[in-house]
Formats: sequence, C-alpha cells, structure tokens
Amino acid sequence: MIPCLNKSAPNAVLWHLLAIATISFWGTSFVSTKVLLYHGFSAVQIFTLRFIVTYLILLAASHRKMRCDHWKHELILFVCGITGCTLYFWTENTALTLSPSSNVSLIVGTNPLLIMIFGGLLYKGERLCKRQIVGSLITFVGMVLVVLNGKFILKLSPVGDFLAFSSGVMWAIYSLVIRQLNGKYSTLFITRKVYFYGMLTSIPIMLVESSRQNVAADSFLGIPWDHFAEPVVALNFLCLAVFSSIFGFLIWNKVLKQLGTVLASNYIYAGPLVTIITAVIAIGEHITMVAIAGGVAIVAGMVLAEFKKK
Repeated sequence: MIPCLNKSAPNAVLWHLLAIATISFWGTSFVSTKVLLYHGFSAVQIFTLRFIVTYLILLAASHRKMRCDHWKHELILFVCGITGCTLYFWTENTALTLSPSSNVSLIVGTNPLLIMIFGGLLYKGERLCKRQIVGSLITFVGMVLVVLNGKFILKLSPVGDFLAFSSGVMWAIYSLVIRQLNGKYSTLFITRKVYFYGMLTSIPIMLVESSRQNVAADSFLGIPWDHFAEPVVALNFLCLAVFSSIFGFLIWNKVLKQLGTVLASNYIYAGPLVTIITAVIAIGEHITMVAIAGGVAIVAGMVLAEFKKK
C-alpha cells in the first residue's frame, strides 16, 4: 500500500498558497480574454500576442543562458511549449466556438483526473492514497456544479467536445513532461524556453488565419492595434501577459516541483470557481445556489486531498 504523499516541509503552506494564487490568475484570465474578444481580437491573435510579449519580457529578465545543456532537454521544452501553450490554447479556444462553454469547461476541467491517472502509472512517487483520491473526486464534482451554475442543459458537439478533451490532454502532457527538468534548470529559464517554443509554433497559426481573412490594408495581420489605446484593452492584455503568463507559469512550474504534479493539479479544479466569481464582479454574471454548493465542495475536497493529519 502506497502512503500519502508527505509534504511536511516548513514552507509547504507557502506552496499551497502560491498554487491558489496561480489558479486565481488563470481563473481571471478567462474574463480578460472575453473582454479582448468583445473588442475585436480573435482567439488566435490573443494567445499569440500574449506569448510574444511574455517571451520578450522573460528574455529581458534572463538572457545569459540561451540553450539547454543537452538536445534532449531542448526537445522536452519544445514539447512543453507546443502542448502547454500553442495546442492547449488553440484547441480550447476553437472548442469554445463549436461547443457550449459549459461543455468545454467541464471537459477541460477533467485534466487533473488525467494527470492523476497517468501520473500514478508513470511515476510511483506521484500516486495518491485513498483519502486523497476521494478528495480529488469531491473537488471534481464541485467543479461540475460550478461550471453548470444551475443550468443542466448540455448539447453534444462531437468536434468541439473532442477539441476540448484534446486541450485537457495537452495540459496533462505538459504537466507530466515538464517535471523531468526539475532541478536541472532554473524556473525562469524553463518558463522562458516554454514561451519561446509556444511563440514559435503559434505565429504560423496566426499567419494562416490572417491569410484566410480579408485583412484591411492599414491593419497589419488584421490585428486591431488601435484598440490598445483603450485602457480596458491594455489593462486586460497586461493581466494576461504578466499575471496569467509570467507570474502564473513561473509560480506553477515551481509548485509542480514542490507539491508534486498530481497533487498540485487538484488546484486546477478551483479555476471555474475563480472565473465565475470574477465574472460576477466584473461583468455582472449571475451565480446560483448550485454554484455556491459546488464552491463548498471544491474547498472541502481540496482540503481533504491536500492536507493530512500530523
């Protein structure tokens, strides 16, 4: 019988708090993305510009070491860049155009379950005990209630739902592959390289998209550059590039190392809860008692899964 993961280091509470902070950044990013979509940006433009700006900022902060010590490590970072950045955002955003957002949120939200399953199969140190598995399942049920928010009407869309599931698979691959570089390079270096390959592989997608559209002569790549003069657009884009991307990935890569990939991924279930709270405050969306019950289940399940009796 495999014992519960022991994370009793003095700073363990700090890493749990940082995990919560990261999920808070990512939860609010959905609202920021929606604001940019309302102002004429396409989903591909948003994540490509986000990757470019994020990489340039990280490059300015860390540029002494440009390459990995081994080509295999470079290949690992390429896989992480294309799965955790480009393919993850492309499949998720495309799924949102084909399936109801509730479908997408539910399907993408299953990726911690995928991480728990594959992480336990691939890495013995990532296996959870029974109590932690029960806590994870309770948190998953809470996430479902929050996403549905009292609306139990789901419409099947095979292509959109498949893309949403692919998005969850991409994130699971990223989370399990990135752990191979723990201790070999600094978190800043790893994050910068991931965004470099994310930028490198997303630019062609944006170019293909612009070639298929009737782009105005005075608009480079069809991007509404003049909208960046609006404070609401500039601030929401900076939130995506700085808080969700730079701080989010820097902290999350460190959290994965300190708490373990499987255990840390349970916090992803809280993303929809953060999103719906932010939406209520920022854009006036309605929250039901079902979603509140889901929020309680999320917190209870995470406490059960993450913390142990001394």
